[in-house]
Amino acid sequence: MAAGRNQSLAKMSPRQKMINLMYIVLTAMLALNVSNDVLNGFSQVEEGLTRSNNTITSRNMLMMSKLQEFYDEHPEEGEQLLNSGNEIRESADDLYYYIDSLKLMIVKDADGPEGRLDNIKNRDNLDAPNNVMLSPETRRGKDLRLRITSYKDFLLRYIDDPDKRRNIEASLSTEPYKLKDDIKGNKTWEESLFESMPTIAAITLLTKLQNDVRYAEGEALRHLLTEAKIGPEELEAIETADLSTIKVNWMNAFVIPQSRVVMRGSRYKAQIVLASIDSTQRPAVYVNGSRLSSRDGTYEVGTTQSGTFNYSGYIEVVGRDGHVYKRDFKSSYTVIDPVATVSATMMNVFYAGIDNPVSISVPGIGDGTVNATMTNGTLTKSGNGWIARPAQVGVDCVVSVSVEIDGVRTNVGSSTFKARKLPDPTPYIPLGQDIRYKGGKPIAKSTLLNVNKLHAAIDDGLLDIEFQVISFETISLGSMGEAIPEISAGSAFSERQKNSFKRMQRGKRFFISRIKAKGPDGVTRDISPMDVIVN
Repeated sequence: MAAGRNQSLAKMSPRQKMINLMYIVLTAMLALNVSNDVLNGFSQVEEGLTRSNNTITSRNMLMMSKLQEFYDEHPEEGEQLLNSGNEIRESADDLYYYIDSLKLMIVKDADGPEGRLDNIKNRDNLDAPNNVMLSPETRRGKDLRLRITSYKDFLLRYIDDPDKRRNIEASLSTEPYKLKDDIKGNKTWEESLFESMPTIAAITLLTKLQNDVRYAEGEALRHLLTEAKIGPEELEAIETADLSTIKVNWMNAFVIPQSRVVMRGSRYKAQIVLASIDSTQRPAVYVNGSRLSSRDGTYEVGTTQSGTFNYSGYIEVVGRDGHVYKRDFKSSYTVIDPVATVSATMMNVFYAGIDNPVSISVPGIGDGTVNATMTNGTLTKSGNGWIARPAQVGVDCVVSVSVEIDGVRTNVGSSTFKARKLPDPTPYIPLGQDIRYKGGKPIAKSTLLNVNKLHAAIDDGLLDIEFQVISFETISLGSMGEAIPEISAGSAFSERQKNSFKRMQRGKRFFISRIKAKGPDGVTRDISPMDVIVN
């Protein structure tokens, strides 16, 4: 028996011997009182195991890159091997990061919601491992045991060597560990590891378990490499490879423009760079505090409003030495509203003497950087728009627009408008509730007698401008058919005019003529007469 045990030990890898020895040391330390020195010892072992995990992870990635190279050179032979390697890697990652989540749960249970794995405060807390791993509600310890067994069975399908199979079965064993003087009877695997265990010890044991996961992953990948005809010399080179830098095996050229929309007259800027990555591992990309789910680093976000939006983040990648490299970045993008400008060239008209509302915008440019000027008049900003007031009728108004891009003001266009006087208004008699009587139809005599003034306005649906009536006269027919003119008092109907309305019989008519009205442009003009029929 002794000879057999010695032979088995001789076949163990140096790594497995080290792990076994470390486990014995940990078990012995647990038998002691949990003094501060013991807790410090666990912390040191935890740090060493973490560094070892990073190194093993990097070497496993090197083996994956070898499988990728074999596939690139021999696609038919290498496809199945590469697919198997990806399955092994994904299975190992799933279990490894699940264990990571358990470690974080234990630390947060011990230290509170702000607990961190790299700074455990209550290392001697005995309740946290029990709460997280042995709770009858969650049964996370049992779940971990079942996951390890499933992972072990999955990997053993790829390994034929009896010694390596025994090593993996031993490192991933979920049989309970029983001390010689244990009089409490058999315990489950999870109870033997986490029951009454200090927090730092539980974390260290889980890290050791992660080490076993990566070790078993590496053994399975080595088996695939031997099937890919990778010789022992190359495998040895992987074991002794320099892991001090980030490995790259794929390169491509990229053009990174400062902006994809460039205004005529400004300058186009872009960086032309050569990007290199390791196709066997994808960096972790974080934008605004959240990790991207896409494997190729694509950042996609919906747009619900216009404007310029900034975003920032960082990229993390594990170097071949296990060190995590972090690089910050920041950028922005501009969202513009869908814009269609429809302009009738025959209707580019400004009217003198009034405020002409104008909308001026440049797609892709914020309103704050847009400036505009006008000849033959003034152009002023008003709220979200502009107001144009021509100075002279018959002289064109030229509106010129400029924008500021990168500190430089650039002209982006101009438009020409005809400056015209306002058209003549139409006279009307207000009947209330925005009803305007403009003649030609019968009007009730009672309604007519309640009217005090004559009004005039442009209300053609395009312009809505009131004019001031200066004077007018009414002409009615006497009993002999003679025309009887009556002069108004400004815009108001005179008493003589109202008395003439009272004498009119139903069906009779009179005319309002020689109407003079002045508009907001200050011009007094004669406007068309009105025919009024009394009902």
